[in-house]
Amino acid sequence: MKKVLCLALGLAMSLSLLAACSGGSSASPSPSASAPAPSASAPAESGLTTVEAGKLHMSTNAAFPPYEMVKDDGTFEGIDVEVAGAIAEKLGLELVVDDMGFDAALLAAQNGQSDIVMAGVSVTPDRQEVMDFSDSYATGIQVVIVKEGSDVTMDNLSEKMIGCQKATTGYLYASDTPENGGYGEDHVIAYETGALAVEALKNGQVDCVIIDNEPAKAYVAANEGLTILETPWVEEDYAIGMKKGNTALLEAVNAAMTELKADGTFQAIVDRYITAD
Repeated sequence: MKKVLCLALGLAMSLSLLAACSGGSSASPSPSASAPAPSASAPAESGLTTVEAGKLHMSTNAAFPPYEMVKDDGTFEGIDVEVAGAIAEKLGLELVVDDMGFDAALLAAQNGQSDIVMAGVSVTPDRQEVMDFSDSYATGIQVVIVKEGSDVTMDNLSEKMIGCQKATTGYLYASDTPENGGYGEDHVIAYETGALAVEALKNGQVDCVIIDNEPAKAYVAANEGLTILETPWVEEDYAIGMKKGNTALLEAVNAAMTELKADGTFQAIVDRYITAD
């Protein structure tokens, strides 16, 4: 069965992103992960309420290259980390990265324990019911990783065992009932991280892995004998999530992102991590 879900795309760009919170650690991004300084013409927002005064807490799952990763020294880097840092500067705040599991990162923002969540988060109707989202900043494409020479195709996924990262839209869509376009829970195994799902594929515990395109390319490059099926499995919007009803923060984040796109900062960050094929 071939499943391609096309959600409304709010941004025309050649960027392919992904969807990825047990308790985690908090740390500011390393100096090397800081985005270029924003224009001084944009004053800091006044009257903005955040979890911690003077700081912008971003919950994430820092195992999703090239969007959020942990460096050898324990600090963080990646597209989302740098973009969040640039937004924080625009708002006159200091970014704090709270690393945790993906589902916990979503809950942290939903419950107001973090200010924003950025982890390749896809916008879905269910998520919109429990949190607010910024304007979309990228188009996410999910793909299927298989072993080279595998007989897995887009048309026979319903007959295979599929590995996914826990709580991602890949898992939610794939494990849904066939009536809703999924393959059923019996055909899907959830793993805490995408890396563990890929290890399961290498060990023969699953037949394929459904995950976002950019992390998929990183995993394939690091693991000989794996490849990506040519046809995208899902296309969807990525956005920044936050607690429902925090209108001031939502408007401030959208305004900051608009400026970062207009002055080229956003694209410069993307270009440092993703090169055109």
